[in-house]
Amino acid sequence: MQVMSVRSVACAFAVGLVALATAGCGGGGGGGGGSVAVGATPTATPTVSAPTYTQGVFAAASTFADLCAAPRTGKDIQGNTFPDKAGTALHEAFFLRSWTNQTYLWNTEVVDQNPAAFTSPLTYFGVLKTNATTSSGKAKDQYHFSMTTAEYLASASSAPSASYGAQIRVLNGTPPRNVQVVYTSPGTPAAELLSGTPKLARGAKLLVVDGVDVVNGGTQAQVDILNNGTFPKTAGESHTFTVQYANGSTRVITMVSASLVEPPVNRQSVLTTPTGKVGYILLNTFSPYSTEKALADAITSLKTQGVSDVVLDLRYNGGGLLAVASQLSYMIAGPTRTAGHIFERLQFNAAAGALDPVTGAANNPTPFYSTGLGFTVTSGQALQTLDLPRVYILTTGSTCSASEAVINGLRGIDVNVVLIGGTTCGKPYGFYPQGNCGQTYFSIQFKGVNDKSFGDYPDGFTAANSSASAGPVKIPGCTVSDDFSHDLGDASEEMLAAALNYRATGTCPAPPPAALSIAAVAAKDGISMESSGRSDAAEALRNNRDMRLPQQSIAP
Repeated sequence: MQVMSVRSVACAFAVGLVALATAGCGGGGGGGGGSVAVGATPTATPTVSAPTYTQGVFAAASTFADLCAAPRTGKDIQGNTFPDKAGTALHEAFFLRSWTNQTYLWNTEVVDQNPAAFTSPLTYFGVLKTNATTSSGKAKDQYHFSMTTAEYLASASSAPSASYGAQIRVLNGTPPRNVQVVYTSPGTPAAELLSGTPKLARGAKLLVVDGVDVVNGGTQAQVDILNNGTFPKTAGESHTFTVQYANGSTRVITMVSASLVEPPVNRQSVLTTPTGKVGYILLNTFSPYSTEKALADAITSLKTQGVSDVVLDLRYNGGGLLAVASQLSYMIAGPTRTAGHIFERLQFNAAAGALDPVTGAANNPTPFYSTGLGFTVTSGQALQTLDLPRVYILTTGSTCSASEAVINGLRGIDVNVVLIGGTTCGKPYGFYPQGNCGQTYFSIQFKGVNDKSFGDYPDGFTAANSSASAGPVKIPGCTVSDDFSHDLGDASEEMLAAALNYRATGTCPAPPPAALSIAAVAAKDGISMESSGRSDAAEALRNNRDMRLPQQSIAP
């Protein structure tokens, strides 16, 4: 499938929507409004007619594209020239209106409102979605968001960011707070040994950060210190922590942040059982491009070691490159089971017909890719396969999007998917990131369905013994809480132990009253810490089906 490039413009909305009918164009250097050299002829600022609203009548989105209230000149971080032209905030809003009408999956459920009634394009974008709910009562569209194009390009390109190499989550943001380490990455400051043990490890609780009580600190100044120390913004920052480990011991440590990119395959191992070898892979994202090689190498290693089953740990995997999710599914199932079948087909709004309304190209399905695609594995290079009739997948509410596509895609060709853990997030949907005037927008444009044309799991997948009576799709497996007292990959960790036991006996442990979620608890009283150190938009971006292929750019 050919994917439309994201226009990586970098101008920010700066002027009120209603008040502005025409806008000046700030140039490079000093920008608009600067002095003019003696003897020079001033350059006239072009004027652009404001668009006119007629309810139910939509001009093509291209009519308003790149007409910006504050156009920028120059290039983005990837070296692409900004396409901005002089326009108005109203042009930006009209672009969003027409783009939504053309590409939004539920476009007929969006109430058409005059953009001039809203204070900014971002405010207007907030209403360009359906207000319907699912059978469980949650919002049908929970994935409507935007972020600056600069932030998006940095995230999508997997640019290094400041980190300790530990995934730290705020499970309760207000006093009494609960801030824990979910996992760490090898070779990072978090994994550095102090007195023979890592400084940070799964299940460790932060008690004090830079002298402030994590559990009960209540003033804004104290919370600012907690956020700044827990989630550093630049490399080289030094912060002091009092940490309580899973075994109950405590100590004071000093951490120095580094510029890091999180590895997609965090760890892999082979577990020896009485009935054969079981492979284990902790995969935390299907992006960046390095995931292709990391997974190909992991599967090749497991095949060489003769595993007869695989436990795929996707409990914290929010999504990423759909093509790589397809490759992983092929490597698990093998050529015989995937022959003549598709991995996923996209369903767009009714007006799209047989075309992709974003790209204008034919709506061709995603196959089970059997070779390297050129992300980081040579294009056309055959992928090793395990040829398994089943797979055990560990899940939580953070298992989302492309991760759920693996579950659904394999079920579409009758591979026995056994789910161990919690209910997945419920995102059979996806979008093409769309940049315009320095902001990149994400609006649901398609639903993915498997070879059996099934894709109705907006409330997620859950294990068959779950107490859920409505909403999630139940599949074989066991409901198990996320166990922070054991490291990931430890055969005694509750989810992995349940998968191994189910494999041996076909039985489940008693389900917990409620599976532990790593999502942050909404603040009720007091000042809340950040949930993960990332913006809400950056968090949402992690839970995305990325439709790119290697030759397709994310910039203009």
